[in-house]
Amino acid sequence: MEKGTPILIHLVTTREQDGEVSEYEKKFSGQIFQIGNSLYLRYVETQAPEKVIVTFKIIDQNSIQLTRKRSDLKLRLFFEDNHRVAAAYQTSYGVIPIETVTPHLQILLQQSPLAGAIKIDYLLYNGLELLGKYKIRLQFTT
Repeated sequence: MEKGTPILIHLVTTREQDGEVSEYEKKFSGQIFQIGNSLYLRYVETQAPEKVIVTFKIIDQNSIQLTRKRSDLKLRLFFEDNHRVAAAYQTSYGVIPIETVTPHLQILLQQSPLAGAIKIDYLLYNGLELLGKYKIRLQFTT
């Protein structure tokens, strides 16, 4: 993992699928670093038996890329405020085409001390089929 400024991350995700709502909340240690004009937040989730590397790439105030990688899976989602964007879920069985629609995207950054928040509400589709409604709430501090 690249060296960056250490940060503490508080993550809450909410998922609604088939009328069932589930919530996931956890705190992580991670890093933040800048490459070009993009800002990267990275942390590792430990899900038995493997680790998942999670990266939020803040491209600009209206665009974020979320990548989740482990040995046999790679999920890359793109969030653009009020846009439908194609993405891919790479599995050991092949690539599954998916799309995100992001009705709400908010990025708040503070320089001193370095801190911020990301709020994303999105719908996940496979073709015309709605797979679920999701909310990501991420806060970080140095």
